[in-house]
Order: sequence, then C-alpha cells, then structure tokens
Amino acid sequence: MLTFTSYTVEDVKDPFGILSGKRYEFVIHLDVPEEDELYEENGVSIRAIVKAEAGEAALVTYDLLETTTGKLLEFDLEEDEEAELAQFCKEHLPE
Repeated sequence: MLTFTSYTVEDVKDPFGILSGKRYEFVIHLDVPEEDELYEENGVSIRAIVKAEAGEAALVTYDLLETTTGKLLEFDLEEDEEAELAQFCKEHLPE
C-alpha cells in the first residue's frame, strides 16, 4: 500500500492541439518504510501523466524518482499499487 504525503498537479499544455482530452502531470511524494524495496534515503516521488476525456480519467505513464535528485529509479509499481496510484490521481484531478 502506498502512502502519499503531498502532491502537485499541473495542466500539460498541448500547443498544437493534436492530443484528445486533457493531460495532467502529478508529482506525488511517498512515505516509504526503510524495509520496503522502494526505499531511498533521499525520498521517493512519482511523476505521473493522467489523461482526462469524456468524464473518464486514465493513468498514461509514471516514473519513480529519487525526490532530492530527480534521478529515475529502476523500479515499477506492483499491479495493486499502480491501481492505487491511478485512483489517487482520478480523485485529485483539478475541477
């Protein structure tokens, strides 16, 4: 289970108007216990892109990052964690 501590969300601009729907970029900070394989001393964050269209929202992609350096981590979330992330993003989309 993921523990989200804080997040930001920004509208991703499409200057050419070629993408359908709207895209949002989430940066979510996680609280990861030391015994977890995702644990990093400098913290762990998720950068996620979410697509919203016709009342539906879907996770397009995400990256796990070391919070202080922004270094890309070579981990993927487990299936249930990915579903939890998608649900969090859906619930926190801007109005």
